[in-house]
Amino acid sequence: MKVLDLQCPQGHSFEGWFGSQDDYDAQRARGLVTCPVCNDSDIVKMLSAPRLNLGHGGAPVSSKAETEAKDNASPAATPALPDPADPHRQRPDLHGLQQMQAAMMNMVRHVMANTEDVGPQFAEEARKIHYGEREERNIRGQATREETEALLEEGIDVMPLPVPENLKGPLQ
Repeated sequence: MKVLDLQCPQGHSFEGWFGSQDDYDAQRARGLVTCPVCNDSDIVKMLSAPRLNLGHGGAPVSSKAETEAKDNASPAATPALPDPADPHRQRPDLHGLQQMQAAMMNMVRHVMANTEDVGPQFAEEARKIHYGEREERNIRGQATREETEALLEEGIDVMPLPVPENLKGPLQ
């Protein structure tokens, strides 16, 4: 099994699990490897540290000298993480980016699980609910920019929400 760190052009990072490098190459060539956030299929492999299983035993045994050196290491010897507020920081805050992506995906999943899909009739259905012609319920669907602007001008609260293609089908 090969676990690859992947990224799309928008900077969304994610993991992909493949049987082999050939499996990854074949799936990517067929456009099957897509970003779970934006569904972009222009994916690149990122550098990642390999995990090597060199034996069947437990954790490697360190020598007494190594253990003492680790125990006596001062906190100042530990490299500091880059300060997110530093404007000269070179690396993006990948942990923060991953947290933001996960929060976005959780929000989209929550909306998908707790709304009714009314498809392209969204604007019409939202108006009927707003004016009391239909029972009040949470809906989602598709609307053009013009339809969305018209709903907002009428005082009907709507919010565009980009939904990745892989979440548009049935949720599991």
